[in-house]
Amino acid sequence: MNSPTITALPRVRGGWRVFFFYTCAFALTGFVSLLFADLIWRTGWSLAGTFLLLLFIILFLLAAIGCVHGVFGFVLQLTGDSRRITNLADYKQRDISQTSTAIVFPVYNEDSARVCEGLRATYESIARTGQLDRFDFFILSDSTNPDRWVAEERRWFDLVKDLNALGNIFYRRRISNDGKKSGNIRDFLSTWGKRYRYCIVFDADSIMRGETVVDLVRLMEAHPNVGLIQTVPALVNAGSLFGRIQQFSNRLYARIFISGLNYWAHSFGNYWGHNAIFRTEPFMQCCDLPHLPGRKPFGGQILSHDFVEAALLLKENWQVWLAYDLEGSYEEAPQAMIENAQRDRRWCQGNLQHAMVVFARGLRGLSRIHLAMGIFGYLSSPLWLAFLLTFNWMLYAKRESGLSEIPVRAFTPILGFMSVTEHAFLIFGICMTVLFLPKVLALVDLSYDSVRRRQFGGLHAATVSAVLETAFSALHAPLQMLWHSKFVATILMGMGVNWGAQNRTADGTAWSSAIQAHAGHTLIGLGWGWCIWRLDRATFWWFAPVMLGMLVSIPLSVFTSRMSLGQLTRKAGLFLTPEETEPSQELVVLRTRVAAHDANPVDFWPHWGLAHAAADPCVNAIHVSLLREKELNPIYAEALAQVRGGGLQARVLAERLLTEGPDALKPVERMFVMIDSETMAWLHREVWVRPPAKLAVWWQGAIQRVAR
Repeated sequence: MNSPTITALPRVRGGWRVFFFYTCAFALTGFVSLLFADLIWRTGWSLAGTFLLLLFIILFLLAAIGCVHGVFGFVLQLTGDSRRITNLADYKQRDISQTSTAIVFPVYNEDSARVCEGLRATYESIARTGQLDRFDFFILSDSTNPDRWVAEERRWFDLVKDLNALGNIFYRRRISNDGKKSGNIRDFLSTWGKRYRYCIVFDADSIMRGETVVDLVRLMEAHPNVGLIQTVPALVNAGSLFGRIQQFSNRLYARIFISGLNYWAHSFGNYWGHNAIFRTEPFMQCCDLPHLPGRKPFGGQILSHDFVEAALLLKENWQVWLAYDLEGSYEEAPQAMIENAQRDRRWCQGNLQHAMVVFARGLRGLSRIHLAMGIFGYLSSPLWLAFLLTFNWMLYAKRESGLSEIPVRAFTPILGFMSVTEHAFLIFGICMTVLFLPKVLALVDLSYDSVRRRQFGGLHAATVSAVLETAFSALHAPLQMLWHSKFVATILMGMGVNWGAQNRTADGTAWSSAIQAHAGHTLIGLGWGWCIWRLDRATFWWFAPVMLGMLVSIPLSVFTSRMSLGQLTRKAGLFLTPEETEPSQELVVLRTRVAAHDANPVDFWPHWGLAHAAADPCVNAIHVSLLREKELNPIYAEALAQVRGGGLQARVLAERLLTEGPDALKPVERMFVMIDSETMAWLHREVWVRPPAKLAVWWQGAIQRVAR
């Protein structure tokens, strides 16, 4: 099908693109806010009405910005976007034989099998490009769980052996995880950074095609003034219904939204912390993050480091780009609503912390926009909640006053013929259009691309999937509103949210976990609905969609976490994505190997890692050799000396470990034994030479398990 005739966006440059883009958003907001102010005027102005109008302006502006992203992206997809970094220079033939790139996988108590299989798939894919000699791989561990630590070392050794990659794939673990992920990257760069011109950061669940990795390096070579290029990773490997819905919406809608974002951001883009390449020297010089003044939650270590690092690069005149048209960059996402909320809680504090950074001296204006949008991504929920509660208060105040409503004529000339009800419906219709227009445009964009239509299972299947996704989003949105509002409130009060261990079944979230997580949502929905029903029954039906999401939150959370329902929708041709219908070789290999690991899971019995590190000759040799290698590093040796200077004697603790068992030691004491190379070598000898009578009963069972 031929593309429709459509007028291209004006060819404006630099700050004019930003001005044009945000003028459209502000103009739309101003017009609709005028209509809303007129509605309040017609029904009787009050102080609460003023507050309601302010909330409406902020919320509608955020929605309008999202809508304009979609509209601009749609136009750019149909007319061609010449402002992509991939269009600015001929990079495909660039020679990268003189380059060196580190590909790093920061991990923190992750599934080591999944991490190593993702690394393996990327490694083998790069090897097929013939450019493998230009890349080294690093697993950067911050793991604090001994079992995970030892599993990482074993998986790394097996990976190096299988791929014959000694000297190409490295494993390193810090003593302490100061600075978390950003500190892990900084620690790596301070030791190894000068050896590499570029660094590509992966997440534990990331994977990338070899051609994409090589293209990123070629783009950096073609643009020496670029400090960082961020890809747009596609969500993959979702199995649950929730995961597949999120995966589908990411792949269908992101194309036009990111195109619109790139229109105004251009070379002033952003960094999302992974699936990106940066130039190591300027990154090391510019992105050493300071500690913020004051106490938590706003003071201390910068949690969401990626936005700030991009801003610091831009501050020093390095360009940051979104290479949104580079395919072959992938990541995974949470498979259930509760897991998704747990991740949001971590991101929420980091984004709110940017309030301390957004006005920092010297930052670019566009960096401030990126930071502000990240902040309002979470503030929008409590603002929406405040809007609804304010409206309810106005309804209650009107009823308690006993006064009759005497509507007046609208002061907006074009609305003079409308009744108050028609006026309200007009505003409602505009708001719904702003919210749903980008989704419609994404489907229209899909209809003009036969290849993408096939990859999404056809236009009919994609349309049905989009309708179902919209229905789910409508139910999920009130829950996100309550969750995010709680997160913001607790963060501002300096409190944490204790989730506890999530109880899962083989097919998703257990009912007990769902009840624990959503009981409050259900009670709020019942109480709120009852109050509105008592106040005004006509208004109740307007609020019904919001309350419905709360009332069905428990079964919604359980059923959308089900893998069986996810597979059922896949067989029905719903929520399909290109990575499911036409998966790349890398994804096929990854899924096969991960499935093999899942079929033969490691038995992580209590203190599994300690037992293998002490009793298994191969594992002990790997563990001790890695410790001794690190002790050759003066920085590591100094840090280890400081830990040893804390008054703990590793050999004394190891003796207690042998005679009393691991439960007799505190977790920090067990870790202290495991970071001492000489003690671990001694412990291995003692485990095998001591008679059983001189060993704790636990060791006798552990040795039998290890020897199997």
